[in-house]
Amino acid sequence: MRVIGLMSGTSHDAIDAGAVDLTLEDDCLRLTPLGVISRAYDEGLRAALTAALPPASTTLADVCVLDTRIGRAFAEAATEADRELCDGRAELIASHGQTVYHWVADGQVHGTLQIGQPAWIAEATGLPVVADFRPRDVAAGGQGAPLVSLVDQLWLRGRPGTPVALNLGGIANITAPDGTAFDTGPANALIDAAVRELTPQGRTQGLAYDRDGAIAARGTVDGDLLARLLAEPYYALPAPKTTGKELFHAAYLRAALAQHRSSAPVAPEDVVATLTRLTAVTVADALRSVGATEVVASGGGIRNPTLLAMLRAELGAGVPVRGSDALGLAPAAKEAYAFAVLGFLTAHGLPGTAPASTGARHASVLGSLTPGRAGLRLPGAADGVRAPTRLVVDGH
Repeated sequence: MRVIGLMSGTSHDAIDAGAVDLTLEDDCLRLTPLGVISRAYDEGLRAALTAALPPASTTLADVCVLDTRIGRAFAEAATEADRELCDGRAELIASHGQTVYHWVADGQVHGTLQIGQPAWIAEATGLPVVADFRPRDVAAGGQGAPLVSLVDQLWLRGRPGTPVALNLGGIANITAPDGTAFDTGPANALIDAAVRELTPQGRTQGLAYDRDGAIAARGTVDGDLLARLLAEPYYALPAPKTTGKELFHAAYLRAALAQHRSSAPVAPEDVVATLTRLTAVTVADALRSVGATEVVASGGGIRNPTLLAMLRAELGAGVPVRGSDALGLAPAAKEAYAFAVLGFLTAHGLPGTAPASTGARHASVLGSLTPGRAGLRLPGAADGVRAPTRLVVDGH
């Protein structure tokens, strides 16, 4: 089955559309990557989305407009991916949508909201769309994240030692072979906020991230500020746990800097260096907690050589950190590919969660279906299909 996975993460800067060909052979799910396209949100849409995200207030009118505009943007990306990557022969769209709120209180997730109305995707492509993946796991008592943990476990199964999948998006998350999975804290979220708000490049030139880790490389880590940031209670919570920009946002950073006691203000490049070290330390702590012997990394953060150097230094030479492309999945496409797999599982009536990863009471078939032009027909639905126990990427 040819499936297109659509994903926009916590950095909310672009839509990734990853196309795959998936074949279920007994207990083995075989994945052939067909490619990925990435389309940035237009500046007006991204600005409107940023303005509506916590801790800002918004209106239902704003949510409605964003749901429609993001749905249309996802539809354009899906249409292009079908044409350019699938020769117009895609059979299913799996859309994660754009997370705008994850309702967490006292360590429990009570609700989650992803927008990007799937009806626009179904109308534009004519294909059935599986969307709203996270709420079913939340309804079953789970964290609703990280949902890709099931795919990571299938993919890394059989590798020696303790291989751990790491995603460095706005928020960082890990998945261990035993199913332990959780958000470790910020990956790029606070770094991006510092670049936008504190650096000349961000304020005057619109730079939204630390390109190639250049700003952090020029800075010096402020030990006192780092210690203050590491005192965040989230890091001490037990797994499973999830977080997002509801906690780690620009106002959080401004408050930390305002509380920081120093003989002089911290230079912008030193703030960026300190936040980069914060990500490296908290990720390394999480990886050590699950006994990682190998790290397979994906997400935008792996394009930051300063962050990767700090992470490798924290872990030591005995724990290699390699990109997911070494195992056949392009780092920029891996999350989109993973949601394509989850959509495939839903189309076959198979669970898409690992309760050990999310803390749910049971595994669930995920998502809600928006029919395509052919009506309420799922291309993979069949009785007696067995859930896969491993994922093999062609050529690896």
